[in-house]
Amino acid sequence: MAFGKNIRTWFEGAWHEGDIAVMRAADHGLWQGSSVFDGARLFDGVVPDLDAHCARTNRSAEALMITPTLAAEEIVEIAREGLRKYDKGAAVYVRPMYWAIAGSDLGVAPKPGETGFALCLEEVAMPDPGKSTTLTTTQFRRPVLADNVTDAKAGCLYPNNARMLVEAQRKGFGNALVQDAMGNVAESATANVWMVKDGEYFTPMPNGTFLAGLTRKRIMGLLREGGETVHEAVLTLDDFRNADEVFLTGNFAKVTPVAGFDDVSYTPGKGTQRAREAYMDWAQGSPL
Repeated sequence: MAFGKNIRTWFEGAWHEGDIAVMRAADHGLWQGSSVFDGARLFDGVVPDLDAHCARTNRSAEALMITPTLAAEEIVEIAREGLRKYDKGAAVYVRPMYWAIAGSDLGVAPKPGETGFALCLEEVAMPDPGKSTTLTTTQFRRPVLADNVTDAKAGCLYPNNARMLVEAQRKGFGNALVQDAMGNVAESATANVWMVKDGEYFTPMPNGTFLAGLTRKRIMGLLREGGETVHEAVLTLDDFRNADEVFLTGNFAKVTPVAGFDDVSYTPGKGTQRAREAYMDWAQGSPL
């Protein structure tokens, strides 16, 4: 199922129109789940942190024991070439992907050097910046590095996220506030999470259970450069219940206001707005 519209796919050295088939029935990535991806964005004529997203694609592949076949700089140039074919003003989701083609002598482990690569571009509108979401708790938790590849943006991690989202939506909420194995807050089911309390920013400390995202990192740096106090800290559900504001950060929407957590309501305010404005102002310096 396509994510967006007006799809273009780079595969085996050339651009193809549409959502073409790239994986075969016996590919290791299909039946053993050895696949990774990343996501970047074109919007308003800019591609913020495209290079960082492409570089992370290679790091994710290596974490899953998949051999990267392209340098990050090559992936960037492929993406730029494809994006230039879109109409001015188009919002496009950029998704480079690797998967293992063959298994090694061990079978379950991928065979080094036999790697599939594709880059998919899909036209997907940026969400309304004023549209907020709501959060609830979930019975499902983020895994740890000892039992899953939490240091990669791996496809095999996402069924767990899907369980969180479905549970939240069945309860009447838009997303889930997810705990790690110790019961501390890690992130939401789809993005990193932040809270504002007494004018200061707080976000969960990276502990190997979730990806500390590139948008999170960028916003953290921008806020600090702007004189804001930002803490990476161990945070509990009660910390979020007592917060003044809560918002999410991630590549897809950049900054998403949160209007409530279970029976607690928030009014998205200056803290959320400041984070979004800082990011969007900086992004204008990353033209296609």
